Amino acid sequence: MKDQTPLILALDVATPRAALDILDETGDALSFIKIGHQLYALGGLPFVREIMNRGYRVFLDLKLHDIPNTVRMAVEVLSGEGLWALTLHCSGGRSMMRAAREVVDAHGADTMLLGVTVLTSLDEAEWSEVHPNCPMDEALARRASCARDAGMHGIVCSPSDLAVVRAAAGQEMKTVVPGVRFETGGDDQSRTGTPRETICAGADYLVVGRPILKAANRVEMIERIAGDIREGFACRKKM
Repeated sequence: MKDQTPLILALDVATPRAALDILDETGDALSFIKIGHQLYALGGLPFVREIMNRGYRVFLDLKLHDIPNTVRMAVEVLSGEGLWALTLHCSGGRSMMRAAREVVDAHGADTMLLGVTVLTSLDEAEWSEVHPNCPMDEALARRASCARDAGMHGIVCSPSDLAVVRAAAGQEMKTVVPGVRFETGGDDQSRTGTPRETICAGADYLVVGRPILKAANRVEMIERIAGDIREGFACRKKM
C-alpha cells in the first residue's frame, strides 16, 4: 500500500520514461504525483492514465486560464479521467472557475478543482511590474475569496501566503502548497518554506519537486520530508 502522507511529488522531468524510472525507484513511498506542462505535452492523457494505473493519485497542474467556454470544454474532457486534482488560474475570473465547477458537478466527478493564486516564483518587484498599484497580499485575498465563491475545492499558494489565503477563503478550503524545501535560494522560487513550518502554518498538502528529484537517495529524502510533515501537524495541534 502506498504511503498516505500529504506529500505530492512534482514529477518535472524531461521525458515520460525518466518519470517512470523515478516512480520505479520511489515505489510505495508516496501516493500523490503532480504532472505539469512538460510531461503532459509529451505524453498527454495516455501518460496520465499510465500513472494512475500504477495506483497513484494524479494532480494535473495545467493552470487552465481562458474564456469560460474554452475552460468548460477542457474540463469536460479532463473530468472524466479520474484525476485527483486539476488546477485553474484564479486570474481567469469567477465565471471561468464557476464553469469548471459546473462541469465537474454535472459529471459527478471526484476531481478536486484548485485555484492558483500567485505563482511562487514572483517576488514583490516582479509582481509590481505586471500588477502596478496592487499589493500582492490584496490580490491574494481577492483571488482566494473569489475562488471560494466560484466553487473551487481548494487553493494553491506559497508557504508565505497561507495566513492571507486562510483569512480570505476560510478553513474549509484545501490548501496545496508548492515552493517547499529545506534550504532557500539557488532556484527560481521566491516565497518558500520548510515542510514543518508550512504544515504548521495550515497547509493540507505539500508539493515538492527538485529537493526530491535531485537527491542522491530519493526515498530517504521523501522519508525526511514525511518526518518534517509529521512534526508540522504536531506543531499545529499545539496552537
